[in-house]
Amino acid sequence: MSIITKDVAIIGAGPVGLFAVFQCGMLGLSSVVIDSLSDIGGQCTALYPEKPIYDIPGFPSVAAGDLIAHLEAQAAAFDPQYLLGQTVESLESVSNSDIFNLRTSSGNVVSARAVIIAAGGGAFGPNRPPLDAIKDYEGKSVFYMVRRREDFRDKRVVIAGGGDSAVDWALSLVDVAKSVMVVHRRDQFRAAPESVTRMRTLAAEGRIQMVVPYQLHGLEGAEGKVSAVIVSDMDGAEKRLEADVLLPFFGLASSLGPIAEWGLDIAHHHIAVNQGTAETNVPGVYAIGDIASYSNKLKLILTGFADAAQASHAIYKRIHPGVELHMEYSTTKGVPQASAVPGKVTA
Repeated sequence: MSIITKDVAIIGAGPVGLFAVFQCGMLGLSSVVIDSLSDIGGQCTALYPEKPIYDIPGFPSVAAGDLIAHLEAQAAAFDPQYLLGQTVESLESVSNSDIFNLRTSSGNVVSARAVIIAAGGGAFGPNRPPLDAIKDYEGKSVFYMVRRREDFRDKRVVIAGGGDSAVDWALSLVDVAKSVMVVHRRDQFRAAPESVTRMRTLAAEGRIQMVVPYQLHGLEGAEGKVSAVIVSDMDGAEKRLEADVLLPFFGLASSLGPIAEWGLDIAHHHIAVNQGTAETNVPGVYAIGDIASYSNKLKLILTGFADAAQASHAIYKRIHPGVELHMEYSTTKGVPQASAVPGKVTA
């Protein structure tokens, strides 16, 4: 167990959580970011990293994964600490202080003076296919998301699923993988029609192997390395696919989990906040992005960015009561080093 002391604990490493790191850093507030996924980026990384987003100011078009890379680089100036692949299991207010203690599923304890919940629709986790010992292969040869195409160069890749993620990654990896096989229980796909058409064209050219209608049945391999994926058709007949990697894309399951037990004003999986400060009904706890609710809220990434700015300024006033904060534009003060910001609370 380790104890991590920061000014702000940010729950959620999606685009809004990452921008909150930057906004807090500009005010001299240190941050730790906790996320249930093994990579930063939230749904942008897990579901559609190569899909273009058109409504981010300053970018006529930007791939979701590239947006996350830019936000990560922007936040890096303030040296945030990331606790990935773990959830916050409890939130406790320390008696006679303004400190919160957060305990994670990995046994870490975070001590912070404010908490920002930027959890989108809640904690995300993969919908695992019911295969024996699949956890033994996870992170080694079974992956629920793709961060870098190059990781799969010259690999025999089996992709399972019928949605956008499965089809998009089949199209993307065909240029780097040794082989790409797509397993789906029926010959109809839920992905964008133009993407499905491209995949079928590549299949007709022999560049993608369509394994339909089949479903996952088992894995062969040792020491976390897959050697083959076993599939079966609707009659139970089995087929062996020699493979190095399995990418099961059956979506992500989301849940508020322990957040629902923290005494917050929650309705329909959303947390009510004061729009002007992003503070919840629990003093010192803030919510931003899609999980935050207020009158006429628009569920857009850019709205979440504005929420992050509101929350960070409110937190500064909470941590430094009576200290006047002079509003300065970044064009005036640049990006300060954390240690050089007046009023900095040492972590």
